[in-house]
Amino acid sequence: MTALEKIHSLDKFGSRPGLDRIKKFLDILGNPQDSLKFIHVAGTNGKGSVCALLSSVLCSAGYKTGLFISPYIVDFRERIQINGEMVSQKILDDAVEKTFPIVEKLRDEGCIITEFEYVMALEFYIHKNACCDVVILETGMGGLLDCTNVIKPPLCSVITKIGLDHTAVLGDTIEEITLQKCGIIKSGSIATASKQREEVMMLIEKNCREKNVELIKSENTELKIIEESITETKFVYNGFEVSLPFVGEHQLENARTALSTVEVVKKYFNITDKNIRDGFKNAVNPARFELLSENPMIILDGAHNPDGISALKRAVEKFNPKKSAVLILGMLSDKDSKSSIKILEGIFDAVYTVPVNNPRSLNSEELAKRCVPYFKEVKAFNDVNFALKYASDRAVKNDSLIVIAGSLYLASEIRPKIK
Repeated sequence: MTALEKIHSLDKFGSRPGLDRIKKFLDILGNPQDSLKFIHVAGTNGKGSVCALLSSVLCSAGYKTGLFISPYIVDFRERIQINGEMVSQKILDDAVEKTFPIVEKLRDEGCIITEFEYVMALEFYIHKNACCDVVILETGMGGLLDCTNVIKPPLCSVITKIGLDHTAVLGDTIEEITLQKCGIIKSGSIATASKQREEVMMLIEKNCREKNVELIKSENTELKIIEESITETKFVYNGFEVSLPFVGEHQLENARTALSTVEVVKKYFNITDKNIRDGFKNAVNPARFELLSENPMIILDGAHNPDGISALKRAVEKFNPKKSAVLILGMLSDKDSKSSIKILEGIFDAVYTVPVNNPRSLNSEELAKRCVPYFKEVKAFNDVNFALKYASDRAVKNDSLIVIAGSLYLASEIRPKIK
């Protein structure tokens, strides 16, 4: 088996919260995570953008920077990056060759390591061997019982926007989910938090008080917007101009969160205004209101829960230079599709539903039925290519914007086709 086949062979064991398995595995590996410094990021929405900005700023400052994200968009190796580049195939192959026998040995002993746990351990192993100065570490699901939470107190714990998602695992209420996310906040560290609804922020504040952790709120970071377009936002921060290649109000909030975190970690790293300016300008985060084509105009967005869909709606309403818009939508069955669909009512002339390349995909016919009450034209497609061709022909004829959304897995499948 190839390295990737070995990794994906663990997918059948699913996602199971808890730290006992990963701790046992990491003990055998010599606990590589204990040799690294982390900025730990949890939240429902915005994690990817905040991680991308932080990584880019630290790279611009000259530090060897590791980045761990999930899921990937095109290539699995995007999940483990060094200095803004995914690790080489050779590095991944060597790491799997040396560590996978441990997975097999543990399995024989009755300890089943899941795919995410193994990938997480690979990240620790690879970034330690690369002697990274700092690692930006994105949680997989939740925080408290997420396997990334085996690390010692990080330089900073970051809580991005919290909403309802993964309710089957994290809890049915916003309060339960918030407590899970706050699990990454550790005594002996500092925390930053994005602007939240009042009840969420109160829980974050309470959690920080109980752990004697200083909390820095992004809402206290002042930005003066100069210019906004469908490809970038320009603002003034601390007296200098910054260009953000991410679009929408939610991305400005992510920028505030990243900047708050940069100010925290300046006590550990020498970061200048130029590093911030260059880091933001060069940051890359695919499938977040990403303009993929101008004729027809196509926007790709990974929004997949009500909060993310709300942010997408605001961005489309604000930046759509055309009066007409078409949506290609694919969602997973465990996401709140009904709420998401209702949010999008009124801004799309037509919706074309498609399957997502994932075992948890919601059937495109069922998704179409859920869309019918809210849109004038709804069609179900069983093939993404047909949906894209149909939408493109319609967009050219009617001078429409095409938006593709509903899942990062859909973005992963469709982005290479358009690029």
